[in-house]
Amino acid sequence: MVEISGFAPPRFAAVKDAFAANFEAGEELGARFTLVEAGEVVLDLWAGHADRKRTRAFDENTLACVFSTTKALAALLVARAVDAGKLAYDQKVADLWPEFAQAGKGDITVEQALSHQAGLPGFLEPMEPSLWVEWDAIAAKLAAMAPMWPPGTASGYHPITFGYLAGEIFRRADGRMMGDALGEDIRTPFGLDLWIGLPESEFDRLAELQRPNALPNFGEVNDATRAAFLTPWASAAGVPAAVWRKTQVPSANGYATAPALARLMGALANDGWLDGEQILSPALIAEATRERIRGQDLVLPFVMSWGAGFMRNPPNRPWGPGERTFGHSGWGGSCAFADPDRKLAGGYVMNKQGTALMGDLRPRRLIEAAYAAL
Repeated sequence: MVEISGFAPPRFAAVKDAFAANFEAGEELGARFTLVEAGEVVLDLWAGHADRKRTRAFDENTLACVFSTTKALAALLVARAVDAGKLAYDQKVADLWPEFAQAGKGDITVEQALSHQAGLPGFLEPMEPSLWVEWDAIAAKLAAMAPMWPPGTASGYHPITFGYLAGEIFRRADGRMMGDALGEDIRTPFGLDLWIGLPESEFDRLAELQRPNALPNFGEVNDATRAAFLTPWASAAGVPAAVWRKTQVPSANGYATAPALARLMGALANDGWLDGEQILSPALIAEATRERIRGQDLVLPFVMSWGAGFMRNPPNRPWGPGERTFGHSGWGGSCAFADPDRKLAGGYVMNKQGTALMGDLRPRRLIEAAYAAL
């Protein structure tokens, strides 16, 4: 029997049972799940180990890499910049980033880039994987690249390049890298343990990953899927772990605790209010999360609905029944979601990675148990 720490009130007993069952089935190494309702943390559970040798507890201070769940942080930062009047969703990317107009991309808008419609999911031509830690080099490659499909006609998930697109748009509008802005505007003032790029001072809190022993099912593989996921240079393979961890990549290199994710998403489920301060206006929450495109994704084997950087719950519903629920999932299983209709939000982090591209069964069981209790 695994020892579960934290708290779950009686009405959420089934969530605690589902959390324990994930461990007892051998599906977890270490994990944490947090729920926030109307701005208050109402459940917080953690258990297991932070290392593969099982010598270190996965505790309340453990950080986990959340991979693409980081995209929800990037989407929020862009939304705050829109709220502040620094840019607009319907603005052309090239208005902010003139070099981006190359190769027929002059009309691509910010919201198209954020909703995976720009046709830049990765690079088919060979490159050194170490280039991913050189921000300006990747930004220049994306600016020069021709789209792989007509922009605006379909979505095709941009697993890594999204971070450089969103991050460069934000940098041109705001003047800061996203990781710096996250620290200055969110982590420090609100005490939320959220990072894009991790300094060495935090490495000792980081959970060690147990990688999956199989690839996800990408469905029918095409050039866009290959560019996104399946070339030897589709990720920063071979880059020393410490170098990669410190690199600010707002698509894949985020680190968080479950309560930090849940509290941030809890603000977006609660008219933007976080600890008595409004971090985003209700109008901007609605605008950031409204549907920009829905249809068969050209990279993922799913029909997807995308907001401005946020993954929308319909039609796949990885985060319960909510029609207006939004958030993001990350490679291996992490997720963060917000349901504005029920003022409910959650965060799930773990260090044993699964192979589901979306809707990992471990958090799904927890979320479904939570909704059944409401």
